Amino acid sequence: MTQRAGKPHQSNAAPDDASNEDYAKAIPDILSQIKDSYAELRPAERRVADVVLADVTFSVDASNADIARKAEVSEPTVTRFCRAIGCDGVRDFKLKLAQSVVVGRLYLSPNPPPEPSENGSPLWNVVFGEARNALNAVERSIDPKDILKAAELVSSAPQVLVFGLGGSSTALALETQNRLFRYGVIVSSYSDPYIMKMTASTLKPGDLVIAISGTGRTREVVEATTLAKHYRANTIAITTPDSDLSAAADLALTVDVPEFQDVLKPTASRYAFLAIIDLVSTAVGYRLEPDARETLRRIKYTVLNHRKGKVLEPLGD
Repeated sequence: MTQRAGKPHQSNAAPDDASNEDYAKAIPDILSQIKDSYAELRPAERRVADVVLADVTFSVDASNADIARKAEVSEPTVTRFCRAIGCDGVRDFKLKLAQSVVVGRLYLSPNPPPEPSENGSPLWNVVFGEARNALNAVERSIDPKDILKAAELVSSAPQVLVFGLGGSSTALALETQNRLFRYGVIVSSYSDPYIMKMTASTLKPGDLVIAISGTGRTREVVEATTLAKHYRANTIAITTPDSDLSAAADLALTVDVPEFQDVLKPTASRYAFLAIIDLVSTAVGYRLEPDARETLRRIKYTVLNHRKGKVLEPLGD
């Protein structure tokens, strides 16, 4: 028999199971709970679920009676619905629903489609326009002197660690490693929070951490950066202005890129941070001349010899 979502059951749960339950309560994604429990609900409870999912904002502010009236069910049915999806009651349900709205309001209502560009595709304005805005923001915000300072820190460091946690920041950390090793820099990137802290603990004076965060509030990255400073390593942040990470670093390369309110479009700040990484890595290459040029020559020779080709392809790759 299928057990209903809100019914308690006997279990010889281990402490880890209890921890998982506490974790689930700490992150009450009630909308997912409704959708996942939908097939197990009674027909009247499904009508309540339909009302909630159709208009979440209404359901947050509406009374129990209002929801019952709109779903054409009794008030006790609304209460039973709340318990069936794992809530203690209507009040607990409304609290969790309000939290879901705060987190995901942009994802609950579709945006109007963007205006088409001259070629007839709305994607051109959304993607290319945001990319241009991000690059322009970097050009306006970044002081060339700070890029040279960053290049000096990188080129003089015995080793460089790059920290980035999450989708874009992890990819950007890898790209930073990819840019710098070509000039002979000893560099490694890390995206596991525990490894970031452990490697930060091994640093010595003169070593360098480059920390990347799109928000500047990623706690694990801030903590690892602060730990690196404790062991007297130098730190550079590529992040947003006036953030925890920018305050924690010795040198902050910051840019503010307001996001286009379309959740289906990748974040434009990636272009901005990638431009900063390219600026720093290029400055490092010039600073490490002629050794950097020789290292690049060796890499290109090895790649061409492996491929048995004669075309140079991208010189910087």
